[in-house]
Amino acid sequence: MKVGFVGLGIMGKPMAKNILKAGGHTLRFYARRPEIRTEMEALGAEYVGQLSQLGQGCDVVFTMLPDGPDVKKVVLGEGGVAQGMERGSVLIDCSSINPAHSREIAEGLAEKGIEMLDAPVTGGESGAIEGTLAIMVGGKREVFDRCQPLVATMAKSVTYCGPVGSGNTVKLVNQVIVGNTLGAISEGILLATQAGIDPELVFSILRGGMSGSRIMEAKLPKMIRQDFTPGFKMDLQIKDLRNALAFGKSEGVPMPLTEKVTQEMQAIADEGFGNEDHSVLIRYYQQLLP
Repeated sequence: MKVGFVGLGIMGKPMAKNILKAGGHTLRFYARRPEIRTEMEALGAEYVGQLSQLGQGCDVVFTMLPDGPDVKKVVLGEGGVAQGMERGSVLIDCSSINPAHSREIAEGLAEKGIEMLDAPVTGGESGAIEGTLAIMVGGKREVFDRCQPLVATMAKSVTYCGPVGSGNTVKLVNQVIVGNTLGAISEGILLATQAGIDPELVFSILRGGMSGSRIMEAKLPKMIRQDFTPGFKMDLQIKDLRNALAFGKSEGVPMPLTEKVTQEMQAIADEGFGNEDHSVLIRYYQQLLP
């Protein structure tokens, strides 16, 4: 396939690299940073200087952007990606956004004869690099079946979830659980530390028990070391939780725990930690100590 890609950030760049690594596909990309252009061109990808040119001749275009308004602007805005895409081609949006935005974008593309899949990912930067992401996909089943082998070049699992918006619905559920679990881990490990118990010992015990999880495996060591080098930025976690709260409200679902954790995350982000890893939430709890 001929593939386009825009959004070569922490997640998008290794995802695009894995498409190239799989072989059998050509890749065009749009990027504003010259160092990314140099890196990707060295791997055989073709740089395109205008978003409107990216989709020309492409079977599929991937987007990996911060939020729904960004995707709408890049895809449907003046000079956007959709302008150069052909009828029957597919936009696969891997951004984590409000499902309502996914549906709006799909409707705008449908007017141009372009198909869309919403395909948010989970697995963090390491999963993107290693090609072991979990990708949840919404859209037409026949479009999913056609694109699944391509999407699988970046993932350990690719799961069809239902109509457009379903992928992002599942992703928001994931982010709600991740965010709230980070709060629980922060409170628990701080309790152990204040009681004089080695947090490394606590980790070694709990990881094999009921509370053990992939979140604990990935984030508790960072909390213990106070190493908040971003794998997933706090600002992005907050964005996802705010989207979840907005979607929950539209669906009539109360989410008091998520609302509280979102407020706590925003408080620590307001202190200048928004670009740190979301495990930096523990600093909020540490500041509450007498």
